[in-house]
Amino acid sequence: MSRLLPRKYRRLLRRGRRWAMAGAGAVVAGQLTLAAGITAADALRKRRDHEERDAPVQDPTTIEVNGAEVTTYTYGRYLYDDMIAAIDGARDYVYLASYIWKGDDVGQDFKEAVLRAAERGVLVCLVFDGFANLVVPREFQRFPEGVHVLHFPVLRTTLPIIDFRASGRDHRKILVVDGREGFVGGYNIGSLYATSWRDTHVRVTGRAVWELQNAFVDFWNRHRGARRPVLPDTGTPDWETTVRAARNEPSRASYPVRALYLEAIDRAVQRIWITQGYFIPDKEILHGLLTAAARGVDVRVVMPERSNHVVADVVARSYYTTLLEGGVRLFLYQDVMVHAKTMTVDGEWATIGTANIDRLSMLGNYEINLEIVDRAQAAQMEQIFRTDLGYCRELTLGEWEERGLHHRVVERFLQPLQVLV
Repeated sequence: MSRLLPRKYRRLLRRGRRWAMAGAGAVVAGQLTLAAGITAADALRKRRDHEERDAPVQDPTTIEVNGAEVTTYTYGRYLYDDMIAAIDGARDYVYLASYIWKGDDVGQDFKEAVLRAAERGVLVCLVFDGFANLVVPREFQRFPEGVHVLHFPVLRTTLPIIDFRASGRDHRKILVVDGREGFVGGYNIGSLYATSWRDTHVRVTGRAVWELQNAFVDFWNRHRGARRPVLPDTGTPDWETTVRAARNEPSRASYPVRALYLEAIDRAVQRIWITQGYFIPDKEILHGLLTAAARGVDVRVVMPERSNHVVADVVARSYYTTLLEGGVRLFLYQDVMVHAKTMTVDGEWATIGTANIDRLSMLGNYEINLEIVDRAQAAQMEQIFRTDLGYCRELTLGEWEERGLHHRVVERFLQPLQVLV
């Protein structure tokens, strides 16, 4: 079409395109510079005001679900004790994937546990995410030859901009022992998370363990390379749906966790209670929540007042006005970081897993969430939510509208960074 224009107009058109590209580049550069400045200022504030507060201590609870057991943890120390006990009881194999595995006291406890297992002849397979553990000492990440380690690489051979199947971090947290018990949830491995973060994890027994084992095996066999062993891929004759895993897998272009949330929101008639460390809903999830609230559903979201990622907080706040005006109630967790990724609907359905309601988790990273359709487990999750409300303050629309103009400008300017946080 442009070739039909006179030469001088074609020159103007090309010049206009260059100006547009330069302008867009300047905006992106400005957004990234502002984000870096905010992050640096927040880091200084944290160092100045450093005071780790203890997370609420709550005992784990166990519910029988269709002949199996689901144990829910909201305090890291109790979870870690049971995970290490499970590893120490392993006879055949230990499969462990952790997005972050710190080289601190808790991390060392886990390392020693898997070394003990390997020494007694147990097959040990570990997955680290390379990017998330860049700051962990290399020496800590080294294991003897009898332990099989997959460092999911920071950079892969194919550029994500060319092939989106090569994108995504391995954000999962999975432990499976002997096919008899499995753990999954929001807890990474580290001393900070043991006592100072509020998170949610579950242990499952019985047939549901296959859901976690299969997720680990599929990932391992697809990314193991030539030097690591092939793990048995058993399949299952069990089509029981009381507990089922949804797995986001960029290499398969498969993102069912998002569909899990959307369908559950669409079904709700009474209440939707969500707990998230980073809550940045995309257009469809936002529309689903607003539609549910409009039909009278009690929609509540618990999130940290201040998370460990200040830019994610700023981007999340750009949605507060829309949510509050639409009838969604927002509760800000005080003093400690809440990192859980859970939702319950109508006292019938619950999900617990690794996926945040943000772009990176829903359409980017390797994630896994359990879907549990069971009234007793949903009731337990609702009780945990009610307890959490006691540590929150509710943010009202009136209070939110009183924030300063500079906050509004920064939120609007950084909102496009939702694809990065």
